[in-house]
Amino acid sequence: MRRDELEKAPQRHATASGATVVRHRRDCKHDCRRHGSVDTLGAVLRAALGDGRDRHVPVAGGEDETRRRSCRRCSVRVVYVSTLTEGGPVSHLLNLAPAVAHAGASVRLLCGNREIATRARNLGLDADAAPLRSKADVARAAQLWPRLRGAEIVHTHDRRALLLCGAAARAVGARLVHTYHGLPDELVGLPGRPQARPSGPRLRGAWLLHGHLRVEALLARLGALVVPSHAIAGFLAAHGFPPRRIHVLPSRIDIRRWEPGPPHRPVRLVAVARLERHKGMDVLVEAYARLAEQAPPTHLDVYGDGSLRADLERRVTMHRLDATFHGHVPGVRDRLLEADLFVLPSRGENLPITILEAMAIGLPVVATRVGGIAELVQDGVTGLLVEPDHPNGLADALAVLIGDPERRAAMGRAAVRCIADRFDVTEAGTEMLDLYRQLCASST
Repeated sequence: MRRDELEKAPQRHATASGATVVRHRRDCKHDCRRHGSVDTLGAVLRAALGDGRDRHVPVAGGEDETRRRSCRRCSVRVVYVSTLTEGGPVSHLLNLAPAVAHAGASVRLLCGNREIATRARNLGLDADAAPLRSKADVARAAQLWPRLRGAEIVHTHDRRALLLCGAAARAVGARLVHTYHGLPDELVGLPGRPQARPSGPRLRGAWLLHGHLRVEALLARLGALVVPSHAIAGFLAAHGFPPRRIHVLPSRIDIRRWEPGPPHRPVRLVAVARLERHKGMDVLVEAYARLAEQAPPTHLDVYGDGSLRADLERRVTMHRLDATFHGHVPGVRDRLLEADLFVLPSRGENLPITILEAMAIGLPVVATRVGGIAELVQDGVTGLLVEPDHPNGLADALAVLIGDPERRAAMGRAAVRCIADRFDVTEAGTEMLDLYRQLCASST
């Protein structure tokens, strides 16, 4: 391929913030062997503190072109590291890793506990438990580092894993990829809302916005950053994260595991979320209390746990609402089958796995217009969107769908089509492996 042809090759478009969605694959000069180890701390620091410019010079034709074609076919050795024990990032990883393996990579998982490792092995994956108790758990992390040897890609899925394994991955010669699943709770309401301010104590909010994010932006220079939504990608790029390292790849699910269930009487609402402030469950309880005064009888099931559970249950009892808090349950598919309508009143989100799962099963969604939710839920087609912290608006939207079973059914069918067309996990495996191969082929 001549240089002028290379420059005309298909490129991935960028967001307004400069975040890369897809980029053309460069000519590859590596020979599909593992990159040599970086033996000194100084080399790792240079990788972290470098100016971020791409020093790779494409080489066209001859032996290098042959190697490039070979690289596209070779199996990439990937190690996933996640220290989390529950939540959307865990579900995301258990969807992604089998798809990447099916696409042709050699995959291994280091999981937050034995239960998740067992679930991964049941999916046919090589997986071990590698619990890390905190971001300061360097002793356990040091025991983990030798397991990264031989990897061409180390892909971390939470801040603790990035902090404790990011530099180690570079030190053993692997390329680093990190998926940015979400902002700190105090910052989740900021993307897309220029006038919003961090929640909670002012001093902590200032530190997170002007200190914490800068540290994370520095860590992002160690490798590639995968972000599930354009909303969060734009926010990160505006706060110092290098745009050329940001790749927007949405979360996806295995649609074969999700089939619509029958309607129920009375109408059953379901919410699946951590019971913390940024999920807006207090707004849901207030909206549900108003709904109980005007709509036909309904029942609300809430799955998830957190620091606000006792207070939320107290409010439900005070208002004498027909609602049940089930706590954390592993896997929500059967619970979603028992519902007619999914609700998520978050004050901020990335691209929630729970909404993907609800839509795949044919549930219309009532959610807030925050973060990446609007990239997933089409207002009036697959669900209804309302403003955050607006219990009246939430109650009205719920009442509209509770009273119109035909519209609920139509939205449910549209939701299933949306997931099948745009969020099938098979595509996730292919596009992620393509990114891995680009990184293996690059010089930075």
